[in-house]
Amino acid sequence: MAEPVIAERKTVLSGYQGGSAKVRLTPALPAGRVVLRARAEDVGALSTSLGLKLPVKPRASVLSKGRTAFWIGPDEWLLIDEKGGDLMADCAASGVAHSATDVSHRNTAIIVSGPASADAINAGSALDLSLAAFPVGAVTRTVFGKIEIVLYRVEAETFRVECWRSFATYAFGMLSEGAQDASL
Repeated sequence: MAEPVIAERKTVLSGYQGGSAKVRLTPALPAGRVVLRARAEDVGALSTSLGLKLPVKPRASVLSKGRTAFWIGPDEWLLIDEKGGDLMADCAASGVAHSATDVSHRNTAIIVSGPASADAINAGSALDLSLAAFPVGAVTRTVFGKIEIVLYRVEAETFRVECWRSFATYAFGMLSEGAQDASL
């Protein structure tokens, strides 16, 4: 009898490496992701069900127990769970009307870190990424080169670049070039 073969899922950026002396590029580990849409009056129930308080101000984020919620618009959030929790079930358990779409297989992320990380990102985006203008915890949906990304400042010198997996190699390449330029 043949032995069963279990396929190992690889991320789109599996094996990718990049950066420079001042910038490190790392493919993020797989995570659960949900795009959530809800009315303002339902935010409280969803927050309770998800175990974190959904941010309600522009560019805001909340991190709690391996889950992150990004404010994307007045009634829209991107939820990320890096611990294997079931975001869809938690949204459903809220008991309120909402729209939740699992985008775990659509999105991926690149971690950009180091003293010139902001400069590497600015190779494809004109955002002011100074700490004063874009502090730790800030998040925004923006254009990077020719693609849409969600940019999150994790720490003073660390960013998370969320993008569609079909654009991941493009984003990684742009960031790699930006990293090289930032080191000159």
